[in-house]
Amino acid sequence: MQALWIANQQLSLKSDLDLPSLPSGHALIKVDCAGICGTDLGLLQGYYPFTGIPGHEFVGTVERGPAHWSGQRVVGEVNITCGFCDACKHARSNHCENRQVLGIKNHHGAFAQYLTLPIDNLYRVPDSLSDEVAVFTEPVAAALQILQQIDINQEHKVVVIGAGRLGQLIAQALFLTGCQLLVIGRNPKKLEHLQRMGIATACGGHQPDRIFDIAVECSGNPQGFALARACIRPQGVLVLKSTYAGNVEIDMSSLVVDEISLLGSRCGPFDKALAMLSSAQIKVDYLPTKVFALSAGIEAFDYAGQAGVLKVLIKPGQ
Repeated sequence: MQALWIANQQLSLKSDLDLPSLPSGHALIKVDCAGICGTDLGLLQGYYPFTGIPGHEFVGTVERGPAHWSGQRVVGEVNITCGFCDACKHARSNHCENRQVLGIKNHHGAFAQYLTLPIDNLYRVPDSLSDEVAVFTEPVAAALQILQQIDINQEHKVVVIGAGRLGQLIAQALFLTGCQLLVIGRNPKKLEHLQRMGIATACGGHQPDRIFDIAVECSGNPQGFALARACIRPQGVLVLKSTYAGNVEIDMSSLVVDEISLLGSRCGPFDKALAMLSSAQIKVDYLPTKVFALSAGIEAFDYAGQAGVLKVLIKPGQ
């Protein structure tokens, strides 16, 4: 099997890997399309000490597994859980104490010809969705998770810091609430996509007032956190979506004095994400910048890390 491989923060292409083993209750999935996200790039920068096949945004076809799943086009939740720990028993399985995470922690991922996932993780993809749209299910679910965690309505002033891969989706999800939304980013071309949807934006050195009830930080860099903090009014909520390779300096005393709530936000609802994509309430057709074959995966990663690039897709069958 051919796959991309990360070891010691270095990426290589391997062509002699065995097919992944198929435990009971799992499916063998042929990967049709996979997307490179900020977390994948972060693994190369030391975000998490992962060795193996990266990639967690995918759409594929079930080749082996229960008969009623055979041939089904699917996407899959990334957390592989034990079902027995305290978190699993109390409906917090995304925080399973023994979890593996597809392409991130102790489980090979989607930048390969094949992957495995538990059947319970899988969702059928509607025929109406192309692979190039369905591959966005995981990041759209992550964007929607904010709305699962906090009530946002038209009375709220909300700022999103970052207009990149995830920021584009978060902005669209929040815009549907009718909130008073502003997106601050560094790349004018990325902001133009949001402007065409009617979303207010500001670029670069914009110095916002401390008027926002909620700030969502998804820039992927520590400077974004500092900007988000500067936007928040006292007793506001700071939603954290970025994962950083290094540490972030925080003035903890100011958070206490201003009574700021910090809210970490990670994985979200796949069923709602598929519904949003099917109804085109969240649009992703403009996001893919370039498609690469798996054999050109190293080049794909290099390209994905360039300024101004949104989503890079890898198609193993290409």
